[in-house]
Amino acid sequence: MFDIEYKGGNTIVIESKKTRIVVDPKLPVVGLKDLATKDSIELATEPRFAGADPAVRLRLEGPGEYEVGDVSIKGVPAMRHIDTEADEKIGTIYRIEIGDVRLAVLGNVAPKLTEDQLEEVGVVDILVIPVGGNGYTLDATSASTITRQIDPKIVIPVHYADSGLKYEVPQDTVDVFTKELAAPVEQAGQKLKVKAASSLSQVLTSVVIDRS
Repeated sequence: MFDIEYKGGNTIVIESKKTRIVVDPKLPVVGLKDLATKDSIELATEPRFAGADPAVRLRLEGPGEYEVGDVSIKGVPAMRHIDTEADEKIGTIYRIEIGDVRLAVLGNVAPKLTEDQLEEVGVVDILVIPVGGNGYTLDATSASTITRQIDPKIVIPVHYADSGLKYEVPQDTVDVFTKELAAPVEQAGQKLKVKAASSLSQVLTSVVIDRS
C-alpha cells in the first residue's frame, strides 16, 4: 500500500501510489542537500526543518487536521526537549492515516508525552522516533519510554550515528536504542513496504531502515 524510506536526520519519505509525504526535508543540518518535495506533502516537525520548494503540493508546519488525497493528517502541538513549560510549543507530532494504517512521526520532543497528547495521537501502528540523544534529540531511554507510552506495533528509529552525516552533536548508534527497548529487531533494507495493518507484527518490533 505504501513504502517508507529513511533519508537521514529526522527525514523520512512515505509514498503510496497517489501520495508522497516528506517529513523534515531540510537536510543541510546533517550535511546533505534539501530533499526535493515537488508535488509532495511536506511535514515539518519544527519550522526550521521545512523546505522551500515552491512546487510543493502542501506544506504543514504546525497543528491542524487535513485530508489530502488518500491520506489523513493531524498535527499535535509538542514541547521540544530543550524547551521549558513557559516556552511556546513550536514542535509538532504528526498522526498520519493511510488506508487502515496509522503512523505517528515525532521530532525533537520532550522526553515524555502528556495524557492529552497521547489521546490526540491515539492508536498507532507505526511510530517514527529520533533516538540519538546527547542533548540534541531524544536519547535511547526517553525514546523507549515514549515508545512504550504509544505502544505501536512497529517502531522505526531515526536520527542516530551515521558516518555519512554531519550532526552538530555526536549521536548514539541505533543499537543503543534497540538494546534499551529490548524488543525484537528487524532489518528492512532501504525500504519498508507496508501492505496493511494486518500485515504488521503483532508484537512490538524495532524496524531499522537503511538510509538511502
